[in-house]
Amino acid sequence: MNPIEEQIKALSNRLNHYNDRYYRDSVSEISDQEFDALLKQLAELEKLHPEFRQDDTPTQRVGGTINKSFETVYHRFPMLSLDNTYSEDELRQFDIRVQKGIPGEAYEYICELKFDGISLSFTYENEVLKRGVTRGDGKRGDDITHNVKTIRSLPLRVKDGGLPPVFEVRGEGFMPFSSFQRLNADLEELGEQVYANPRNAASGAFKLQDSSETARRNLDCYIYSFLSDEDTFQTHEESLNALKKMGFNVSPGWKKCQNIEEAIGYIREWQEKRFELPLATDGIVIKINSYAQQRELGATAKSPRWAISFKYQAENKPAILRKVTYQVGRTGAVTPVANLSGIEEREIPLDKVKGVHLSGSQVKRATLHNANELERLGLREGDVVFVEKSGEIIPKITGVDIAQREHFETVQVVFPASCPECSARLVRNEGEAVWYCPNERECPPQIKGKIEHFIHRKAMNIESLGEGKIELLFDRHLVKSPADLYDLTYEQLFGLEKTLVNEETGKTKKISFREKTVENILKGIDLSRSMPLRNLLFALGIRFVGATVAEKLAAYFGSMEKLQEASYEALIAVPEIGDKIAWSIRAYFDDPVNRQMLERLRISGLQFENDEKPLEIESELLAGKTFVISGVFQHFDRDELKEKIEVNGGKVLSGVSGKLNYLLAGDNMGPSKLEKAQKLGVTILSEDEFLGMLSGA
Repeated sequence: MNPIEEQIKALSNRLNHYNDRYYRDSVSEISDQEFDALLKQLAELEKLHPEFRQDDTPTQRVGGTINKSFETVYHRFPMLSLDNTYSEDELRQFDIRVQKGIPGEAYEYICELKFDGISLSFTYENEVLKRGVTRGDGKRGDDITHNVKTIRSLPLRVKDGGLPPVFEVRGEGFMPFSSFQRLNADLEELGEQVYANPRNAASGAFKLQDSSETARRNLDCYIYSFLSDEDTFQTHEESLNALKKMGFNVSPGWKKCQNIEEAIGYIREWQEKRFELPLATDGIVIKINSYAQQRELGATAKSPRWAISFKYQAENKPAILRKVTYQVGRTGAVTPVANLSGIEEREIPLDKVKGVHLSGSQVKRATLHNANELERLGLREGDVVFVEKSGEIIPKITGVDIAQREHFETVQVVFPASCPECSARLVRNEGEAVWYCPNERECPPQIKGKIEHFIHRKAMNIESLGEGKIELLFDRHLVKSPADLYDLTYEQLFGLEKTLVNEETGKTKKISFREKTVENILKGIDLSRSMPLRNLLFALGIRFVGATVAEKLAAYFGSMEKLQEASYEALIAVPEIGDKIAWSIRAYFDDPVNRQMLERLRISGLQFENDEKPLEIESELLAGKTFVISGVFQHFDRDELKEKIEVNGGKVLSGVSGKLNYLLAGDNMGPSKLEKAQKLGVTILSEDEFLGMLSGA
């Protein structure tokens, strides 16, 4: 064997071993830093010698493949959907149908948690993962192999003898709560629409064109089924145990039940216990254990007769609204927050309450969005309110028990006239629901928020200045504006410490600036100097200038200097720059404090010129036409679609309005955009119809 091939094989086997130990046995044999160094070494060797790359190379875990379209694949075995019910009596009726289907035979059930994710199919050939496919319509789905290979708990090679040369496993791809919350926080920071629940977020992530971006979403999968043309196993129980032994991530919560009443007991057991899990669940799946009996019972055109799913009702509980407090964001927006306690905790001091137990956790806070929502609900402190979790994650108040007011003293909630952080008089712009603190220079949460926005991954990408570090630097009076970051020195940073307290849980976390931490921070700041002009424009946090608008401004004006001097008339000449955005940009650059900060950034070596090539016009087929893009597409990612529209003379808008010509709709598009477009009579285009427009059809 070639020495390079031997080295690549040895590194692959070693890294796969570390992955197995971590994801199967929860054991870290080496540090993350050592693992990353070995992975980088392997990636460099594979790049130089792709002919020696192993089928199960661990470098596939980080993605990097770009798919312009997903091939349609027909399932060897149909992926049927399950009948479902919310009723225990209907489960008993299902059991009667099973008895009639296999008269006189003894049978058992396997009960499994029903995870709220995306059904996936994985095909292995000669024990190596060859294909990952979505459920699709049950008969055929999309080949998303490059994306599923980023699931670190999914074996790329199965090390077990006696398996058929070709077999299939099925499972539920999901996004853990922690990943979902991070993703939504990033989207909110960018001013983009957040996902309603982890299922929608997982669906979108699995269909991304860039598998390296999929890898960043930290998706996972629970395997629940084995299929092949051979009778490899006699029972579902046997297959689950074998799958676990092979290294697949099988949910540990399954149970064999002797009858339907035992299965119902399992359902009741998990009604609350499921909320301790790190992912969304919405019910229980009940299956006949014997594969022979499954075949005997058969299936309808849509669903198997040997399985059914029980779905839990959404939980809604009463709580006491003890107090309304107010949070101030980066833009100065003031958001009311409900502070809650359990019904029995009415007399306990607020800082001592446990909150209301809802969907597996103690809920003590819920956002109230804005002053209009307060008025709509008609809330009073001391009210009995009803609380539920949206997507079993985000607490929200759904109503008020007004009848309870005659029994308890309540106090009218009045939205404050002044900022709760700096006491500045609040303002509200015409046509907006949100109140703002205008004191952006001195209001602490606004200052910290602007710096945190500046370092964001899609802005200046200073990842080494993560959670809590900006707060520590602000508290030590080392940074008060983004420009201050570029003046930081090793001596200023080394030895700094701070203990952070989570307001919701009370847990503490200590931040310490040791040698390696300081080196990483300074390196990250230095690397940010090379970020392009569009990133810098977005990082400045100019109101209404999101990532898309920043990109258009950078491409149109070509330099920070030209943009600074652009008149209102010059700004509104830019595609998609309207009156509101133009005045906001002018107000930002007319401010002498902002101009002074920009000069400091220029001296610090940030990119003030756009070195990206201008778009080459292809045609005028879309001239005068406006588009909004929503969803996931087969042949393009969103940036490519925007470019395709613009090089053919069209304009891409950020929101649906009466001026819009077309809503270009992909998979998993936002329902609110679709509904608004339909109300306004906007034409809805599929991707194929859009391609037809480009071809002149």
